[in-house]
Amino acid sequence: MLTKEYRIVLPLTVEEYHIGQLFGVAEASKNETGGGEGVEVVKNEPYSNYPLLNGKYDKGQYTYKIYHLDSKVPALVRMIAPKGALEIHEEAWNAYPYCRTVLTNPDYMKENFKLIIETMHAPDRGTQENAHLLSPNKTCEPVMCSYKLVTCEFKWFGLQNRIENYIQDTERSIFLNFHRQVFCWIDRWHHLSIADIRELEDRTKKDLDEQRIKGNLGETKA
Repeated sequence: MLTKEYRIVLPLTVEEYHIGQLFGVAEASKNETGGGEGVEVVKNEPYSNYPLLNGKYDKGQYTYKIYHLDSKVPALVRMIAPKGALEIHEEAWNAYPYCRTVLTNPDYMKENFKLIIETMHAPDRGTQENAHLLSPNKTCEPVMCSYKLVTCEFKWFGLQNRIENYIQDTERSIFLNFHRQVFCWIDRWHHLSIADIRELEDRTKKDLDEQRIKGNLGETKA
């Protein structure tokens, strides 16, 4: 098992990022879907009475998605995994500013694979000290930090360390690319409300279902 913490500092308020994050997830899902692969939204609904972070958060938005990833995994994994087994199931409990995401592979790896992403969004600078007293780091407002704790477990003799490190490297790349996109898309989401986002998510699910079956496979580029 390998656990790492990632800190992503953004020039936004925590409230602004709430909209930006949801908008970014919808857009990134469409960019990664097509040609029989991509994101399938199974559930997207409010939840309650599910305590998180020692009971501090117990309600929010629950999503259940399936990622169809045949062409997205490394060649080593494709060689050893039968076709159709490369489906990652994601459950997420978004009790913003806290979110817990659990990814599994129930049809193949079963209990031998689990990826847990716990995220806390806080209105601070990630506790990074400005050793060189560079003024932009002291005066830029607003600012926030997304704290992500990623725990992955891949129980496979001879491959565990290699695959767990690969997964952590991949998650770091995903986080960096996603937050770049959220910031670059700011003109498209900054004026939206949560109600607007829920409508967008409904439209996105329909688009994903059609795109996954008929469209060409998309790919996000850094």
